[in-house]
Amino acid sequence: MTDRALVMPDWAQVGEKRRAHIARVTALLDRWAVQLKLDAAEAQAWHDVGRFHDALRDAPEAELRRLGAGFDLPLDVLHGPAAATYLVSIGESRVSVLNAVRWHTMGSAGWDRVGRALYMADFLEPGRNFMRPDRAFLAEHLPHDFDGVFRQVVRMRLEWTLREGKALFPEAVGLWNSIR
Repeated sequence: MTDRALVMPDWAQVGEKRRAHIARVTALLDRWAVQLKLDAAEAQAWHDVGRFHDALRDAPEAELRRLGAGFDLPLDVLHGPAAATYLVSIGESRVSVLNAVRWHTMGSAGWDRVGRALYMADFLEPGRNFMRPDRAFLAEHLPHDFDGVFRQVVRMRLEWTLREGKALFPEAVGLWNSIR
């Protein structure tokens, strides 16, 4: 599965830079799935959340607001709920996939391994320019300590949010409280 070419869904609205990010996230999820010897269904779910998580990241604001109408969220995090809503409308029924895509920018205490894996891959993918050695170490270490790496990634993301003076979403606080 690690050599699988990225095929974006036909409804995706992404530029080349975002598509490259999605490809790196999906490749990382595929690699971990092989290393962890996941069964075919879970490995497919990991691959799919990689493809879907930012599929509407570059969609027009009006479309994101329409699809995310039930969520009172800032525009920069609305693409997850919008994509999950769209997925439901086309028949996606895997709850873990929907929850992973919906909350990937904020976090969710209710996630199973699919959501946690996406949250980590989105943060640890090698194309990001910050803390490269630390993030590369965590990405390599994940197959040996999934829960420990997850806790560290949640901590790092929350620390960054606070350092940047950004608001903590209730979902992120709930996620932290569920793992500490």
